[in-house]
Amino acid sequence: MPLSGIKVLDLTRILAGPFCTMLLADMGAEVIKVETPSQGDPLRGQGVVRDGLSWYFAAFNRNKKSLTLNLRSDEGRAVLARLIEKSDVLVENYRPGVLAAMGLNEARLKALNPGLVVCSLSGFGNSGPYRDRPSFDFIAQAMSGFMSVTGTADTPPLRAGPPIADLVAGLYGAIGVCASLVRKGRTGLGDHVGASLNNGMISLLGFLGANHFATGEEPGRTGNDHAIVSPYGMFRTADGEVALAPSQEQSYQRLVDALAMPELRDDPRFATNDLRVRHRSAMNAAIEARLMTNTTAHWIETLNAAGVPCGRVMGLAEVFADPQVIDQEMALTQHHPGHGDVTMLGFPIKFAEAPCQLRRPAPELGADTAEVLDGLGYSAEEIARLREAEVV
Repeated sequence: MPLSGIKVLDLTRILAGPFCTMLLADMGAEVIKVETPSQGDPLRGQGVVRDGLSWYFAAFNRNKKSLTLNLRSDEGRAVLARLIEKSDVLVENYRPGVLAAMGLNEARLKALNPGLVVCSLSGFGNSGPYRDRPSFDFIAQAMSGFMSVTGTADTPPLRAGPPIADLVAGLYGAIGVCASLVRKGRTGLGDHVGASLNNGMISLLGFLGANHFATGEEPGRTGNDHAIVSPYGMFRTADGEVALAPSQEQSYQRLVDALAMPELRDDPRFATNDLRVRHRSAMNAAIEARLMTNTTAHWIETLNAAGVPCGRVMGLAEVFADPQVIDQEMALTQHHPGHGDVTMLGFPIKFAEAPCQLRRPAPELGADTAEVLDGLGYSAEEIARLREAEVV
């Protein structure tokens, strides 16, 4: 697998960090998740719990091992230091400065392992006036500008449904780790990778950011309409709705032909995209009147055949019953001993030669403590003593 042989020390919890390390584990890395004895990752108790298992936790901690370790104790930190010496990557999502307060500042980490790649996931980044502020997905969506452009002109700013700030930060963290591992292969040197919820969301502003830089203007909320393309959005049909996204001139011309509406091509108001944006209401009304003469299924078949990007809004039950989604294996089922089968989201990255795999279910709390310590050279007697002292 792409990351076979890479050892990742996972000091994260909740979502951004566990998502980052899950991606690395899915690609073959050995991930050792360090958790607090008796408590563990709070995600173990969140979401829907069935047969004693949080499916939320199971979905984001597959392919990992669990080691319980009391990092407030000297012996616990000594175990951690030995783990760092033998790891390729350390991923953490403490607040900035916490790792250093534990005695693991940059100099100490380099002394323990000069080739270590450290990935820090935070709310706002490792520097700046907000570095010490707590943050969550909702705060990042609000403070990044993302919410200000989400919704309609008639509604307050809206958050995106999924915890996108957490997921994007974790994704960028994994990309940074992979890039640093490539560099390490060339130089033998590690690096410190930083990814944050706020920066990740700002990076997704796309053309809205570009337009703001060019004009200095605040973009408005346009709902399902596209701010710089027309026609684009959700349109009613005889029995429902269809989403249309003819974002290029060629796609628009195909739409005109597929709808058999040559009058759109002859109307001077619609001669260019800029004019169509200016006369969006008239354009939308004309297209919707035509779409309402037939069903959603008819138009999706007709428009796709003509090369016009379109689709319909699908609920999750429909999504995971869709033949394309089934073909792409975007829902996977894994057996968890003692808890039954758990269905979870599949692998979005497809490798032809070395595909991602479900190698092991999300671990029980501390399930791999003895194995990990044994691999670090601790004897059975030493492991028993650490247990008795509640270090592990």
